[in-house]
Amino acid sequence: MILLALLLAQDVGPKETFHVYLLLGQSNMAGRGKVEKEDATPHPRVFALTKDGAWAPAVEPLHWDKPAAGVGPGFAFGKAMADADPKIRIGLVPCAAGGSPIEAWRPGAFHDQTKSHPWDDTVTRAKAALAKGTLKGFLWHQGESNKAEGHADKLVDLVKRLRAEFGNVPFVCGELGRFKETYAPMNAVLGDVAKRVERSACVSSDGLKDKGDTTHFDAPGARELGRRYAAAMIRLKP
Repeated sequence: MILLALLLAQDVGPKETFHVYLLLGQSNMAGRGKVEKEDATPHPRVFALTKDGAWAPAVEPLHWDKPAAGVGPGFAFGKAMADADPKIRIGLVPCAAGGSPIEAWRPGAFHDQTKSHPWDDTVTRAKAALAKGTLKGFLWHQGESNKAEGHADKLVDLVKRLRAEFGNVPFVCGELGRFKETYAPMNAVLGDVAKRVERSACVSSDGLKDKGDTTHFDAPGARELGRRYAAAMIRLKP
């Protein structure tokens, strides 16, 4: 196991050109889409930090928060970022926790559904990842477990804490599925937060479909969402 970890660490290449992104939020970031062949086929320059803290070629599911983990936006995002710049490699750090309200993303907070500490676990995993790579951005998809009222200030605070911990890198969030009308107020909040916070963006979920539960994106929708995250992240890069 030690030898394997060392080999994987060597594979990620120079720290300066190994670009790391944190995948944060709840179930739609973790992914609930059905895994198909393209999702299980590695990209030569996209890696993911495993549950055990080793770098490995990224394949879906990236997350393990719940048994239902499947296709999310992360892998498609990583492939799009890698394809946009052949000189870099991408490192994805899965940290999402299905069902987690934003209140669970504070220091010391425990999330019972996933038996995890979303914030504390993220800090630990990010520090391990940054030993070999350079942080380039945060990806956030969350809101289904919260009401829109009062959410904006909590999300702005989250971004401030992330940047205080890791640096002033771009923050990109994604709309909840437009297939559920009750998500519209939260989507308005997410768009407003992106206007309030520098170097941030909110990507649209327009036209994306659910997997039949009016909550989670299906696999094609999750992949497209990932590509939209990548387009936004590229626009925010200095």
